[in-house]
Amino acid sequence: MKISLALLVLLLAAAWAGRQGVSFRSSKVTCCSKGKFFHGKIPEAKILEYHYTSPTCTHKAVLVTLPGGMVCVDPKEKWLQKYLKKQKKPNSTSK
Repeated sequence: MKISLALLVLLLAAAWAGRQGVSFRSSKVTCCSKGKFFHGKIPEAKILEYHYTSPTCTHKAVLVTLPGGMVCVDPKEKWLQKYLKKQKKPNSTSK
């Protein structure tokens, strides 16, 4: 009975953490909630760097670092897709 209760508590904690965008695998995982996505177009010159959120996150996002901090952007945004394609080209002048 004690094992069943412990297992139930562990499963509930894991389910809650998944909804909150928290991962038990790493303390450095950054996830984005849908309500915190930036919806405007960011000028390319302001983008310092970017990286994708972990596959363990509830919502897929691209974390974009700007001079003032970091924002979450939906990877389906058209302007972001165009920017990312430019970055993959071999003679890209941007970072």
